[in-house]
Amino acid sequence: MEKGSVAICFVHHAISGLRAQGLDPEPVLRSVGIAPALLAVPQARVSADSYSELWMAVAAALDDEFFGQDSRRMKRGSFAMLCHAVAGSRTLAQGLDRITRYFGLLLDDIGVRLERHEDRAALVLTEPSSAQGRVPGVFAQETMLIMLHGLMSWLLRRRVPVQLAAFSYPEPAYSAEYRVMYSRQLAFDQPATALVFDAGLLDQPVRQDERSLKAFLRDAPHNVVVKYSDRSSVAARVRRQLRNQRPEQWPTFETLAQDLHLSASSLRRRLMDEGASYQELKDELRRDLAIQALSHSRRPMAEIAAELGFAEPGAFHRAFRRWTGSRPGAYRGVAEEG
Repeated sequence: MEKGSVAICFVHHAISGLRAQGLDPEPVLRSVGIAPALLAVPQARVSADSYSELWMAVAAALDDEFFGQDSRRMKRGSFAMLCHAVAGSRTLAQGLDRITRYFGLLLDDIGVRLERHEDRAALVLTEPSSAQGRVPGVFAQETMLIMLHGLMSWLLRRRVPVQLAAFSYPEPAYSAEYRVMYSRQLAFDQPATALVFDAGLLDQPVRQDERSLKAFLRDAPHNVVVKYSDRSSVAARVRRQLRNQRPEQWPTFETLAQDLHLSASSLRRRLMDEGASYQELKDELRRDLAIQALSHSRRPMAEIAAELGFAEPGAFHRAFRRWTGSRPGAYRGVAEEG
């Protein structure tokens, strides 16, 4: 599993339901280790652990596992019951059929249908069927896609490659996040929001049962947020290689290429095709490891900087501000207040 981090814009979305109900989001943010001051920093990010805990905290405050984004509350425990309903499915197709029908019972404004066209299948989001329903907003659609993709990947015990993620709305300013969340292939202003994938996967057997379901629910929603890593991509292989070593031991680009049984030019070209570079992957991993350490521990800043491969704390401070738009201390506020 990739730990990763989550852009601050999704924290704003996640607490919008609290604000709509007249509830102060600051105590909720502090309870999950997110400093409220980060909301004012557009480049800020939070750890996947913190965002997962925020999801649960908002669900507890609203008794709604869908962030208050639908006319009907998705009451706490609904997601667990959904997982129980699909765990015993024979194939992915049967599991997705159960998922689409279950969401039809849970929510009023947003639904989903499964379509199959020759070698391609799609989970297509639908708008309300009744006049009382409201058109789902962007965050409602984003949340539904995250849940659907997470469930698909869990059922097959591997990240399901999404060939195309289509959206019915204009491209948002943070669309680069979608390439990690959904797919490298994106399309906006489309007739409907949908995840398109290989139809052959529909006949794959479900690899989960009631026993493995308990472990899945124990880690939810973290495992829905991060899903399974895209093991087929070169960038994912590089990330795994780096995660298995301390930053000061990270190889040169040429050594990395040899370790992956590729020439340096082939590795560079394949990373470029995926919209990545070795330096960007190293920076992203350092950033996410730093956010995790700063948000969830009281370890000295100098120790964290050294562990991430920085010769002195000043260099770490400058890099962290470049990555997140904020000083490292902003991420320590909650831990130090406690």
